[in-house]
Amino acid sequence: MTLTCDDRPGIVAAVSAALLDVNANILENQQYSDEDTNLFFMRTVFDADAADVQPVLDAIDASPAVMHQHLAVRPAEERCRTLILVSKFDHCLLDLLYRWRSGDLPIDIVGVVSNHEDTRGLVEYYGLPFLHIPVTEDTRADAEGQLLKIVDAEDVGLVVLARYMQILSDSLCEALAGRAINIHHSFLPGFKGAKPYHQAHDRGVKLIGASAHYVTADLDEGPIIEQDVVRVTHAETPGRLVAIGRDVERRVLSRAVRDHAENRVFLSGRRTIVF
Repeated sequence: MTLTCDDRPGIVAAVSAALLDVNANILENQQYSDEDTNLFFMRTVFDADAADVQPVLDAIDASPAVMHQHLAVRPAEERCRTLILVSKFDHCLLDLLYRWRSGDLPIDIVGVVSNHEDTRGLVEYYGLPFLHIPVTEDTRADAEGQLLKIVDAEDVGLVVLARYMQILSDSLCEALAGRAINIHHSFLPGFKGAKPYHQAHDRGVKLIGASAHYVTADLDEGPIIEQDVVRVTHAETPGRLVAIGRDVERRVLSRAVRDHAENRVFLSGRRTIVF
């Protein structure tokens, strides 16, 4: 159960009382009061009969302590339906496929969309649908329309840009708000354009890393979900920096996907609360 509401006294007591009324057992609970927005965030895992869930929600909704709330609940075993977008680099895609197949990620991958054919063999090896949607300036609107049709038809709850090297239109970003995650080499902010790791080598950087964030119309500036860094030295070649960077990217992206799929991420303005 996830709850966002105005921060005020009595919220935890109201939730606890509603669960106690149906003899539900709280298995996990995390909460945070955001002083900047005066919002309260709460994620609760509880054990109860399915028939008792709606009375719990009704009791919380009726409480005077819970104002202007967004309240949601889902079965813990429910898996997030996920669509992956990829171009030519396959390291993030391969990591997601492996973790999905091994049961490490609580997602159901409905398919993979790419603007290139390079990863078709890999995707089909895993028994998943692969859809090639080329993107040019002339076909971009049609390609994004096809993508949205897939999202709607497959009831997709998460779109993962696993090194999908296309800039999404503002309208598509809006349509996917809060359910599209991208990976970015965030600790190389001064190195824009092609070959950022080569630029980092030329400048002698000592830290490289990656950020996974929600997609917004502001390119690579969406609310950050996960980040990580690795220390490097002057001895690293550009090729070695690329390899280290790819390893960080895949790990950070997989963690962000898990956080989203387990409903651990709450949006609070331009940042996130992650339990």
